[in-house]
Amino acid sequence: MAIEIKVPALGESVSSATVGKWLKQPGDAVAVDDPIVELETDKVSVEVPAPAAGVLESHVVKEGDEVEVGAVLALLAEGGKAAAKPAAKAPAAKSEEKAAPAPAKAAALAPAKATEAPAETDYDVVVIGAGPGGYVCAIRAAQLGFKVACVEKRATLGGTCLNVGCIPSKALLHSSENFHAAAHDFAAHGVDIASVKLNLAQMQKRKAGIVEANVKGVEYLFKKNGITWLKGEGKVQGTGRLTVAGKPVTAKHIVIAAGSDSAGLKGVDVDEKVIVTSTGALELSAVPKRLVVIGGGVIGLELGSVWQRLGAEVTVVEFLDRLVPGTDNEVEAAFRKILTKQGLKMKLGHKVTKAEKTAKGVTLTVEASKGGDAQTLEADVVLLAIGRTAASKNLGLEEAGIAVDNRGRVEVDEHFATNVPGVYAIGDVIKGPMLAHKAEEEGVALAEILAGQAGHVNYDAIPGVVYTWPELATVGLTEEQLKEKGVSYKVGKFPFMANGRARALGTTDGFVKVIADATTDRVLGVHILGPGAGELIAECTMAIEFGASSEDIGRVCHAHPTLSEAVKEAALGVNGMSLNI
Repeated sequence: MAIEIKVPALGESVSSATVGKWLKQPGDAVAVDDPIVELETDKVSVEVPAPAAGVLESHVVKEGDEVEVGAVLALLAEGGKAAAKPAAKAPAAKSEEKAAPAPAKAAALAPAKATEAPAETDYDVVVIGAGPGGYVCAIRAAQLGFKVACVEKRATLGGTCLNVGCIPSKALLHSSENFHAAAHDFAAHGVDIASVKLNLAQMQKRKAGIVEANVKGVEYLFKKNGITWLKGEGKVQGTGRLTVAGKPVTAKHIVIAAGSDSAGLKGVDVDEKVIVTSTGALELSAVPKRLVVIGGGVIGLELGSVWQRLGAEVTVVEFLDRLVPGTDNEVEAAFRKILTKQGLKMKLGHKVTKAEKTAKGVTLTVEASKGGDAQTLEADVVLLAIGRTAASKNLGLEEAGIAVDNRGRVEVDEHFATNVPGVYAIGDVIKGPMLAHKAEEEGVALAEILAGQAGHVNYDAIPGVVYTWPELATVGLTEEQLKEKGVSYKVGKFPFMANGRARALGTTDGFVKVIADATTDRVLGVHILGPGAGELIAECTMAIEFGASSEDIGRVCHAHPTLSEAVKEAALGVNGMSLNI
């Protein structure tokens, strides 16, 4: 009798997923716990293992299908011999869970039709895209002795991150925090201010200056390292060949690092004036009275926090009944409570089906995610922030025969190689969390691989940060993921309320949570909600990278008084040894 392989529990409040890629085909022999299929929810990928050894009989659903928790994915014949396999598909793309093996073990994608490589090339390495992944890859390749060029169609280097993403948003976050503190918090410190007035034009001018300094810094690094900036749109033509602004360029190695674009939503037409993406939300010339944010992820919450602190009434509409998908449930619940206390209104478990522009702003039609009567929300400005999609269009990929998945992401093997020889891809345009630092690590690893070195990215040790106030930072696994994997674990927690430095700063919301293996004490995950969480997570990321135990963190001397002592105390708490609580 066939065994049904079903969609497992995906964490509290996550009820469905997308079938990403089948890792086993009908007729394949599988061992118990062999990964059968990848499921994807927002930025989290989950591999579904075989519950028993046997032969995979059939797929019940296909790649790209939306499936509910508990739905049947495939049928498995327990025991028996493998049947003749059907025509093989391209092997699975690079796993986010595993470090890259030695080059000889790289999984090869199905090769495209061979293209004759040029005998001589203009460059050793050409990188398409000058965002964090692209410019870091170019710099590292130049350091390793390659002749390098980087293609960028923007008027400035730095990509989305430096121009309209990470950097300008953090500038506005910090400025808005200062404004809010001056109006609400300084009096408690004995700093009396008669009145606080917002000068938004100056705030935006400061942000623009920071962006300019950063992008010029990248331009300086290109000159310092002898990297040629090829200005214009780049398109791949095949092995060793591409065009830039229509002109032919040749290279031994071509790296696609095109980044990502804001995801669209049917019925919501962006004009970057009253219906904006993150790009438009960074450039508002006046504080909207009512701002509706579609999407309860990182971008929506950060920019929603900026405009709420500056005076906007902010409502967050989120499809799920929680914020920041993939975050540890306990941490998310505390995070949501804090943001609500600050004044952000939450409309969770709802979806926007239509946005109509009016003389006064925008009227949104909203209904429950699971169905129900429609209702309307009025807004002066709407921020669409439901995620990002790989920027793989208009790169010549289809014409060059480069494989992409059902989400438009370039398929690569463990060494970032596509199915076209000599063409590679990194960053947001391939599978994995869309994070600037993840792209940077991949850029360095690829440059080193091309130089014959052992480039390496540990996908289990990539931190994520939400730069609200307080910040939320996480690395490693959550309790929900460990329960799903059947791993026994212990937890240590320590509140910032009990930390002397946090009390002195007047920022006592939140806590540190350290999760360690119940048997080995190895740190499996750390989740921090509180002041400076984005800085504190670095110590925890290093602990996971080097396989440290919670005892290792607890035995390290931390300066007093510092916020980092909360990390030490939480680590001590794993084994019931916290000293200050």
